[in-house]
Amino acid sequence: MNQIPTGQPGPANRDAEILIVGGGLSGASLAAQLLRLPGQRRILVIEPRAELGRGEAYSATELGHTLNGNAARMSIDPDNADDLTQWLAGHIAEGGWPESRRQPVPISELFPPRGLFGVYVQQRLAEARAAGLDQGSTLGHVQAEVVDLESAHDGVLLTLADGRRLRGAVAVLATGMFPAARTRQTQSSGLNAAALDPWDVSAMARLDPLSTVLIIGSGLTMVDAVVSLEQAGHRGPIEVFSRHGLLPHVRRQPPAWVDFLGQAPEIRSPRQLLHALRRQCREAQSRGIDWQAPLDTVRVHIPRLWSQASDLQRRQFVRHVRPWWESHHHRSPPLSDELVRRLQAQGRLRIHAASYQGLEPGIDGRLAISLRYRGHWETARVQGDALINSSGIEYDWRRVDRPLPRQLLARGLVRPGPLALGISADPRGAVHDAQGQAAPRLFALGPPLRGLWWESTAVTDVALQAKALAACLAGLSL
Repeated sequence: MNQIPTGQPGPANRDAEILIVGGGLSGASLAAQLLRLPGQRRILVIEPRAELGRGEAYSATELGHTLNGNAARMSIDPDNADDLTQWLAGHIAEGGWPESRRQPVPISELFPPRGLFGVYVQQRLAEARAAGLDQGSTLGHVQAEVVDLESAHDGVLLTLADGRRLRGAVAVLATGMFPAARTRQTQSSGLNAAALDPWDVSAMARLDPLSTVLIIGSGLTMVDAVVSLEQAGHRGPIEVFSRHGLLPHVRRQPPAWVDFLGQAPEIRSPRQLLHALRRQCREAQSRGIDWQAPLDTVRVHIPRLWSQASDLQRRQFVRHVRPWWESHHHRSPPLSDELVRRLQAQGRLRIHAASYQGLEPGIDGRLAISLRYRGHWETARVQGDALINSSGIEYDWRRVDRPLPRQLLARGLVRPGPLALGISADPRGAVHDAQGQAAPRLFALGPPLRGLWWESTAVTDVALQAKALAACLAGLSL
């Protein structure tokens, strides 16, 4: 694509009506929804990777890195909860994913590898692309990174890392998640420079198999890191440090439970939710039913409850409840959990409640970190042979040292979301500028809207947002 002369993005010289910044799950889902709607529209997805639909999460190549939800929970079709299950059934019948036959459970209860899920997203996008062509809609992929964005009354102008510019009627920020382990932070302590990537099995294979590995963070990224170490042949001790020392619970398949929140409109705050949820879980256990059954009915109500909560209530939830919410709600796939528990039983993996303070000079080529153990004021020093940052996702765009977030904040085109979680937007996904005004030509979906919806990262969250935003964009006069 040739460089486009500088100028305002008027209708006559647009490259597309809709520019989607990011081609992972969020961007691919939105593109697929738009392509299936009546009408003719040109869509461009700007994504540095060679493939659309994979993004950060689904570019994984190791079979051990699986979804943390079973197939029945991970459909990208908001109108068909069985879509992934049906796709997997066909894929397995044709000889794909032969390892699945070792698991004696229905296909709906399988936890597919994340790389295979990426294939599923790509196939559904290809089908939507074909349907769009029948109606005169097109989808293009520009393999580049967007480093700047400007907005005018009649369109948007994107600047790419190689200097090219793209014009459109509207732009959508589908930037996905910024893993802390792969994000340079503006106030970096040097952690990532010294740490191994949690998903880089080849780098871990170069370690001494009996080396001591230190891991910061005990959530799902830590679980992935332990799987990576196991696949790399590591057999040494693993020391995990996190502020609360909580592990994700394993995801089970509990029986259906009544939608108690749907029958209780008086529950309107996080505190009321927690009290009601505890009562429901105790009732389930008293009847011999898994406590996860009541919990699994809550997710559909989270956007409403979060939006109704006051800033104080949200702040209290994030400060006091979030660690337990994450460990109970964002659960580990069974095979990964089995590995973690086995290593704990062997004494090879230990979990410590301690907060990371910084890097320390190591001795004899080793590295060291300073920690403050829970309940202690003094700082302790711990040595190891390798370090992994598994502290999860960086949602605060002010701390993400990437060109586009920096430029959008500097231009005042976006502002931090509630509690600095993602960016602020209205319920349609129209982004708020620095003055709090909803932008007419800049939208967002998925992880950037964490502060708006709280749960805005899971497949079902993204699928529902993509459907709603596609309908909104299709209704605009572009």
